[in-house]
Amino acid sequence: MNNNDSNTQGNCINEILSVILVLQQNACPESCLDSCDRPVLGGGANCLMCNTRPVELYTCGGNGTPWSMPTTKDPAPTATTSTVFRVEKIEGNCCTFRVLADNPDTTSLNPYVTTNSFFTMDCDCLCAIRCLSDTYVDCVC
Repeated sequence: MNNNDSNTQGNCINEILSVILVLQQNACPESCLDSCDRPVLGGGANCLMCNTRPVELYTCGGNGTPWSMPTTKDPAPTATTSTVFRVEKIEGNCCTFRVLADNPDTTSLNPYVTTNSFFTMDCDCLCAIRCLSDTYVDCVC
């Protein structure tokens, strides 16, 4: 793969993220194979209607450590970070992600809450993604 290409052709991670975005936009309660690019968002015992396929991202120079981003726009060095993201938009080979935070309500069946923290990444910088269990995240549709 040529890292200088500015389109999604041939970038498997960008193609999978595109599928995830479409699925999230058309959330469906059916379930299928348990892979990142399975054709529908799954529902489960904890989730009647899933609207998010959370992902962890791994960069080519990250030494196997998941990419992390602050959960707030606060520039403080002590800001809380997360390694769990939701695909929000794809333009060419760039993908905009929303940072998801652990749900502070320990009695909730939904593991994540939305944040107002976003970032855009060139998919050529990614070498792997890890899909987490489909879930419902409030305030994203």
